[in-house]
Amino acid sequence: MFDPTTFVGFHTWLSLVAIIAGFPVAAGLLQGHTRPRWTGVFLSTAFAASATGFGFPFTGILPSHIVGAVSLALVGIAAFALYGRRLEGPWRRTYAITAMMVFYLLVFVLVAQMFAKIPPLRALAPTQSEPVFAIAEAFVLFVFGTLTWKAAVRFVQMPRLI
Repeated sequence: MFDPTTFVGFHTWLSLVAIIAGFPVAAGLLQGHTRPRWTGVFLSTAFAASATGFGFPFTGILPSHIVGAVSLALVGIAAFALYGRRLEGPWRRTYAITAMMVFYLLVFVLVAQMFAKIPPLRALAPTQSEPVFAIAEAFVLFVFGTLTWKAAVRFVQMPRLI
């Protein structure tokens, strides 16, 4: 399906692994704890996926560069909160929020790529400015906004388990 030996394929695989790893990480946050192995996979592949996004040819700053830069900053903050500050004090909530935001950005890009690459979806929103595309992305934003709020509350309320 995606050839991991090409740069595009490698970038795509990193993104998909980060998204898959994001599910157990988010589930753990919603239950008030971390999942160390999944978290390591999630943060490292999310970082690598965002970083490799800058390796594609371009002539100017694109929206994908802005999303990538924001994602890199969020991964850095999440990693610092977890590994540098050991989730002490306000860093616990900071980690929950930034990790969920990284997961959201990965899914946001996935939805955009699905509308760009899957013919039936591309037919519905060929320029990605159509209402169906906006509704899909708004739904993703709503779901992740709700989950991020719940994760921030629950993760802070639960005892520290790293």
